[in-house]
Amino acid sequence: MFAHNKRLQYTVRVNETNPGLANLMLEQFGGPQGELAAACRYFTQALAEDDAGRKDLLFDIATEELSHLEVIGTIVAMLNKGAHGQLAEGTDAAADIYRKIAGGGNDSHVTQLLYGGGVPWTNSAGVPWSAAYVDTIGEPTADLRSNIAAEARAKILYERLINLTTDAGVKEALGFLMTREIAHQKSFEKALYAIEPNFPAGKLAGDPRFTDTYFNLSQGDGDMRGSWNQGGQWQFVTDQAELSAVDGGSGTATVNLTPQEKAAIDQVARRTASDPDIDPGTGAELGARNRSASGKAAGNGRGGNGMRTS
Repeated sequence: MFAHNKRLQYTVRVNETNPGLANLMLEQFGGPQGELAAACRYFTQALAEDDAGRKDLLFDIATEELSHLEVIGTIVAMLNKGAHGQLAEGTDAAADIYRKIAGGGNDSHVTQLLYGGGVPWTNSAGVPWSAAYVDTIGEPTADLRSNIAAEARAKILYERLINLTTDAGVKEALGFLMTREIAHQKSFEKALYAIEPNFPAGKLAGDPRFTDTYFNLSQGDGDMRGSWNQGGQWQFVTDQAELSAVDGGSGTATVNLTPQEKAAIDQVARRTASDPDIDPGTGAELGARNRSASGKAAGNGRGGNGMRTS
């Protein structure tokens, strides 16, 4: 059960309307890294979670993300107030209104026309929100890592938005939202490392022949060694002969077919076989010959100095 408190989690103070900035803010409203995606991601994880501590954590953060959605949506609506009124009432000359709603250099004029300066479920490019942004897979050690990455991406977007405005009130609210992404990352990391063991994700340990092997598959200038591919835990494989068929097999794909399946596939192969001994003419070649002939004909009417002859 949800109960809405009309007071925002953080006070929004917008000093100057700006429809262009409002449109960019939609990235954190209806975009893949936005607050709605985060709220839905953590809420669905909480519903299926069997661990009491993680369930409580996920419900708490999911609910807070909804409060952040309200904060960012309020900022968008406040930034749009001036253009919304002028466009709705036609109080200014057409050119002046257009300059105001398109002044941000992005799709803010589309947002004004389609949504009347409202807060649509789209990102800053007008792409509708999608449930595909909710990437829950139902394994805590995988989902918590995804949550940590999602909070990190959201923090970076808030940093970029902060750099796009000089409005002190907007910067302050965005700074709060950015800071909460840091807090959520910490909580998710603590929950992840409270699961022992937590790596690799899932139940199966993996094939020991390959879990500690690094394949040097991009060779040339710029090759680097570091903790990610050297040291006691790594077997570094760089010999080209050892990089193919690492399982020790032939590297050739095989399939067992029933006699009926083999007969059918052999018939398909015979019917669709290409003859290497013929050189058929093609439409492309015909077009090239016609173009060449046309060029020669055009040149026939000119003298050696490029002047047309009579």
